[in-house]
Amino acid sequence: MKRSAIKRRPMADSVLKTLEPESKAYRELDGNGLYIEVKASGTKSWLLRYKRSDGKWSWLGLGGFPTVSGKGARKKAGEVLSAIADGEDLQLYRAVVHEITFKEIAEEWYQRKLTAGRAVGTTRQMRIYLDKDVLPFIGDKAIDKVTRGDCAAIQKSLENRGAYVIAGKISRWLRQIYSLAIGQGKCETNPASELGQVAQDKPLERQYPHLLEPELPGFLKALRQSQARFNSLVLLRLMMRTACRPGVARFAEWTELDLVKGEWTIPGPKMKMRRDYVTPLSTQTLENLRELKEITGRDRYVFPGFGPKNPTMSENTVKKVIAQIGYEGRIVSHGFRHTASTLLREHGWDKDFVEAQLAHKEPGVAGVYNKAQYFEKRREMVQWYNDYLDLLETGGKKPTGPVQPVLAAIA
Repeated sequence: MKRSAIKRRPMADSVLKTLEPESKAYRELDGNGLYIEVKASGTKSWLLRYKRSDGKWSWLGLGGFPTVSGKGARKKAGEVLSAIADGEDLQLYRAVVHEITFKEIAEEWYQRKLTAGRAVGTTRQMRIYLDKDVLPFIGDKAIDKVTRGDCAAIQKSLENRGAYVIAGKISRWLRQIYSLAIGQGKCETNPASELGQVAQDKPLERQYPHLLEPELPGFLKALRQSQARFNSLVLLRLMMRTACRPGVARFAEWTELDLVKGEWTIPGPKMKMRRDYVTPLSTQTLENLRELKEITGRDRYVFPGFGPKNPTMSENTVKKVIAQIGYEGRIVSHGFRHTASTLLREHGWDKDFVEAQLAHKEPGVAGVYNKAQYFEKRREMVQWYNDYLDLLETGGKKPTGPVQPVLAAIA
């Protein structure tokens, strides 16, 4: 709610919870010198305005909301004002009345990430792992009481379960959270600063399970005979025929697709490299999508899920199709990218064209601005690849090298 809509003070927690942030931080009086401060990031905290012994006014933080409720903040404010009236040293009392917890700073850091335009998948991952692997262990500790041993223990627990990538991310997040706290003057040292020195070496990276050319005919024939839902098969084939990332395919929207030009424009926030990207669509893919549009064309997403909690098909959809046709463990959704890259390079397609189709970032200025790099060449290459997959499935005569696509079929 807007702060102009506040009708009663002191404010109920339900009102405090719904107060909307504005472009700049603001403070609203709750009563008896107690204010709720709402920052532009959305974080909320309690501040008490009091008069010092020298007659000047000052502010004292009493904790963040909702960690400290309205009732709790009013109780603390009363204690502080009573202490001042009794002539107590507020500097000593300040250390007792409120210790800023790690959770408070972590939540502010997270809200900043949300408002910074990070990809939904990235912020969702941050939320999941903060709640699962960080806050249960150090969330309630005072920000300046968390030790290097605490941070190292979190990193170690992740490494012990083989989550080396997440361990590295969380270590980086911890450093950022403490950098924010230091910048705000809420602590002096960063206990996560040297985690890299005690991190375990990540095992040699294993490639995603993928199929090589001799294995493709059997897979494609089994896929043709699959009894899976049409929507699921189109999703799998879109990943296979465009070599796109699985998450990008699942969250594809009809507004991104031009079924006349044969182009799919993916906005930057959905892409790993955070830039707009355009991929050509083969005649086979266009045929699938046109048929699918008769089924899901009224939805926002090309592959809608069920209910508000599942706006799109789940990541297990393709996994189930693969398992049903007997290829579980031999190929995964991301493996289609490896298959495409290997086959295209083996058949003489230019490395730059292949890398551009895989949306791997090109170094330099071109990598920043060229969202449709090598597009026409990639159109030829993608159509060739799709035609070749069909030939592998049917056992027809295989081309010996790159061929020109029939562009008229796209019009």
